[in-house]
Amino acid sequence: MTEPASDQAANVAETVEPSGSVAAPGAAGETQLLERARTGDLAAYDELVRRYQERIYATLYHMTSNHEDANDLTQETFIKAYRALQSFKGGSSFYTWVYRIAINKTINFLKQRKKRQAMSLNDLDFHAENDPDLVALVSDKTPRRAVALTELQKKLNEAMQKLSEQHRIVVTLHDVQGLAHEEIAELLHCNVGTVRSRLFYARQQLQGYLADYLK
Repeated sequence: MTEPASDQAANVAETVEPSGSVAAPGAAGETQLLERARTGDLAAYDELVRRYQERIYATLYHMTSNHEDANDLTQETFIKAYRALQSFKGGSSFYTWVYRIAINKTINFLKQRKKRQAMSLNDLDFHAENDPDLVALVSDKTPRRAVALTELQKKLNEAMQKLSEQHRIVVTLHDVQGLAHEEIAELLHCNVGTVRSRLFYARQQLQGYLADYLK
């Protein structure tokens, strides 16, 4: 007896794992894979999942700060995408389409669950090189360094939670994932100027939230 399409997609999506590495997303053969996947070819869809799951997972982890939540959301994203394959018109790449599904699901998840987010100090670029106090802190070779960085990490996490969903996501996509302003604009359905202004505001807010701690 043939498995329902949703169950088949779940079996494929359950292969998502946070470890390992894959090549950067590419379009080679994507059209053919999509055509085959639309006819129920799970091997073709599995290849699409394999190509893009790691970057999707990485983004969602930085947004949720929880491996289990990120893995669940990644699986749910690919299941939803499989179910909606017939509605995908090809106006963007499959990766961009799936990425947008993932981000929207995660924004809704964060609103519902109010999960706290953790980010690495090394991932977040808010021009730390211009702050002598922060430079001194991360360059300090004394035993105080580990304790100080842990405390700063906590403060940064708290500061990230004070940002709105819109501002938090542009920081994650640009400073953590390294997406260009244009790519973020496409994903969020807004113009590049909006992305730049949100990113500028978010960085200013983060520096303001951390100012007292760095004095």
